[in-house]
Amino acid sequence: MKIRDLTLLPLLVAPVVPFTLTGVAMAEPVAQVKQATSLQVVTQSDETLYLNPDTAYELPMVVNDAVVVNGINLPAGTVIEGRLEPVPGGLRYIATNVQAGGLRTPLSASSDVLNDIKDPRETSAGSILGDAAIGAAGGAVIGAILGDGVSIVEVLGGAAAGAAVGNVTAQRVVVIEPGQAITLRAE
Repeated sequence: MKIRDLTLLPLLVAPVVPFTLTGVAMAEPVAQVKQATSLQVVTQSDETLYLNPDTAYELPMVVNDAVVVNGINLPAGTVIEGRLEPVPGGLRYIATNVQAGGLRTPLSASSDVLNDIKDPRETSAGSILGDAAIGAAGGAVIGAILGDGVSIVEVLGGAAAGAAVGNVTAQRVVVIEPGQAITLRAE
């Protein structure tokens, strides 16, 4: 076995002599991701969602802005798995998992109540006019059957009743617009 003598000269000179590596990419400073107890999510849908407040829905969401929650790094665009569950007054989103890169990590977070409202599709001006027209026709028919002909009073009364009944009987829904941020609080 042959033993070589090592010289310390290269070890002593190397720290003193400056050198530059050309063609090597320099690392860019990484933007600081804020630590938080809540995060903003949005739906993946490009359409407005009209949801029945008495029904549970499985609905993946997407993280809006990069954040670290409970030690979990959530870049913008990370998929949050969860569901909307009925609660008094509307629905609440309950997050169950984070899905990224084929991996799933548990996440326990929930939203405030997403309040239900009268279905705007049934209380729009066009819908109310349609209900009023149906009511007016009904008023005219009733006036023709029970009265001595159709009068403006029966038609107007029927129109008013149709509009009122249509507005009162409008179904309640939870509306989620595309891009509408929903805040989840980590538990």
